Amino acid sequence: MPIIASAAKKLRQDKKQTSLNKKVLIAMKKAVKKARTSSTVKNIQAAYSALDTAAKKNVIHKNKANRLKSRLLSKQLKTQSSKLKTTAKS
Repeated sequence: MPIIASAAKKLRQDKKQTSLNKKVLIAMKKAVKKARTSSTVKNIQAAYSALDTAAKKNVIHKNKANRLKSRLLSKQLKTQSSKLKTTAKS
């Protein structure tokens, strides 16, 4: 345990910030996972929003958020093109 008052205050602040960051991180992970399993426009928009929020609050790096968004978009485009190909064949 910290002895100095400022160190004790810093510990309290760190615990509070850690819990807030954890909430943002969990919400982001859930949104991304949901978008990966069912890539509807609504799910992907929610994932984009969660990723942007996490990057804005410095929970994750902005390049990581952009990388994940890019991968979600490419997955959505692949599924759409495969749906178009199957409907064109039948």
